[in-house]
Amino acid sequence: MTRLSSLQQVSVNVHDLPRAVAFYKEKLGVRHLFDAGPRMSFFMCDLGVRLMLAIPEKPEFDHASSILYFKVDDIRAAHADLKGRGVPFRDDPHVVARLPGWEVWMAFFDDTEGNLLAITTEVAVA
Repeated sequence: MTRLSSLQQVSVNVHDLPRAVAFYKEKLGVRHLFDAGPRMSFFMCDLGVRLMLAIPEKPEFDHASSILYFKVDDIRAAHADLKGRGVPFRDDPHVVARLPGWEVWMAFFDDTEGNLLAITTEVAVA
């Protein structure tokens, strides 16, 4: 039985590729790998996951992306740094789940194409 467990690539729809590439590269600091023609650009995230920014090939593929959650060690510091670079946050870092011994924190923002993104961290608590 085939079991899918490794995520290799995530695609995010964009309409202005140069603007989106600049945002992910310069504002978010995601490592740029290469461009593939005038419609796609690839970035590398940790654990070997590629992020592809692509202009939709057909109208049926033109929709907002799923939410990408970028893991950070210190959510308050990451929020301040990204906000200082002009990243438009919808909210401040906040707890979204309290579990025995830890909390999950998130803060949401938009990219230049209207796609919702987030930074997240897990914090140990007594």
